[in-house]
Amino acid sequence: MKSIYLDLTSILNHALERASENLSFNKLLVQIGVDPSNITFDAVVQRLADIIVANINVASMCALVGAGFYAATMLMRTMVPLRVFGIISALFFMAYGAFAGAISTFLMYLLLLPINSWRLYQMRNLVKRARIAAQGDLSMDWLKPFMNQRAYRRGDVLFRKGQPANEMYLTVTGKFLVTEIGVELPPGRLMGELGFITPNNKRTQTVECIESGEVLTVTYDRLLEIYFENPEFGYYFLRLASDRLIQNIARLEGIIEQNKAKLPAASQETAREIESEV
Repeated sequence: MKSIYLDLTSILNHALERASENLSFNKLLVQIGVDPSNITFDAVVQRLADIIVANINVASMCALVGAGFYAATMLMRTMVPLRVFGIISALFFMAYGAFAGAISTFLMYLLLLPINSWRLYQMRNLVKRARIAAQGDLSMDWLKPFMNQRAYRRGDVLFRKGQPANEMYLTVTGKFLVTEIGVELPPGRLMGELGFITPNNKRTQTVECIESGEVLTVTYDRLLEIYFENPEFGYYFLRLASDRLIQNIARLEGIIEQNKAKLPAASQETAREIESEV
């Protein structure tokens, strides 16, 4: 092992000797306090170590730790730990700015701190709501901060069956009609969520405004962002879509039962007409 180290040192020393022939490299050596005429690998390492030790203080340590946490955020796959590491990094950089007297650095990370904290709160709340939803609560209140408000007048068509779908709706005020099945949607109902999971993202029904009101909208692209930021959201949306499908199946079963009940009566009426003609 020692012989390998000696060979590596000799190679590096030779490389440094060749590099010292470059004037720019000589200037760099002079700046760090190394004699270009008597240059060795050990001398350069020792000088760099001396420079590092001489410049170690509370401010530089805070900057080093902050940079470490900032670099760690690049490795995070989900948003919650990313925001946590971002907050820690901002705190250390703020400490660096305070100790080093770098006011601009301190103010910049002071502004980033509440932004990261607020986004962390939103993500934590999203995770909490998603977990509750997976257990049966289908409240949409948690998603409202990510949605935009839009107004519709009576007679407006929000979307038609077969059209490309790119957003989901939540009714706030007014009334809306699912044309194909004649179902009215009061405030607090979700619309257009099935288009998010249907092939080619096509609308499965037509929805028309029958009483002027407002809705909240969120694009499917934003839903995908929320999903990838917090995979727990998948539990929520799966529960939401399955609940809607169960409702549709129950509605179809009711229609079938009604038609079955009408069939005997219609058959009896037809039989009476035939008897009367005979």
